[in-house]
Amino acid sequence: MRKKIWLFIFTIFIAAAFPVFAEEAKGPEVSGSASVDFMSSYVWRGFQLHEGEAIQPSVGVTYGEFGVNLWSDRNLDTGDAVETDLTLNYAFSKDKFSFDIGYIYFALDGAEDTQEIYVSVGYDVLLSPTLTIYYDFDKGDGAFITASVGHDLELSKDIALSLGAGISYNAESDYSIGDYSDFHNADLSASLSIPVTVSISISPMMAYTVDLSDDAESAIESLSADGDDSSFIYGGVNITLSF
Repeated sequence: MRKKIWLFIFTIFIAAAFPVFAEEAKGPEVSGSASVDFMSSYVWRGFQLHEGEAIQPSVGVTYGEFGVNLWSDRNLDTGDAVETDLTLNYAFSKDKFSFDIGYIYFALDGAEDTQEIYVSVGYDVLLSPTLTIYYDFDKGDGAFITASVGHDLELSKDIALSLGAGISYNAESDYSIGDYSDFHNADLSASLSIPVTVSISISPMMAYTVDLSDDAESAIESLSADGDDSSFIYGGVNITLSF
């Protein structure tokens, strides 16, 4: 059933995009990437979803302003496939603003699948501020809002250090987060982009996340793998092949 749902969604996406593609005289640019993350654990929106080391492969293709991406997480300690996500999106820019509108299907092991739509707006100034609103219209029936900033520092001709920070707000999303409206978590991250070849790069990273309210602390402690903490330090390395 899950495979049929994905095939149906993908077919609709391609059918809706085709008229836009046909209008392009020279045809939109096509690009893609395949990557894999090796992480110390799986942390998402402040939750440590499993303590074991994780492998997280991903493959994506963009056709003009449209994109499709398939991502998954596997716990290396247990060998279990924890989650697989399908994302469809449309991204474009206007003057200094960038926009990303998308849909995410969360296929979860040990829990009911759910779905989100999202809208993200960024502004091309110092620190690149970005605001993203996710709305779970399926099991969660609520919104999750993130605000983030970031900056890249060129360490050498080819190597860059990316620094990021963000905060989030939970708005009655009651599926995996908790039925409350309050600030949820803050996070800090740092990563290096190291080219290996023209099409292959390696990016080690470290991150820290912490709760921002009593409601968030209770929700994170109750749903995280260890059950005792509401702040986590984690890291790993990403390998990406672009084509």
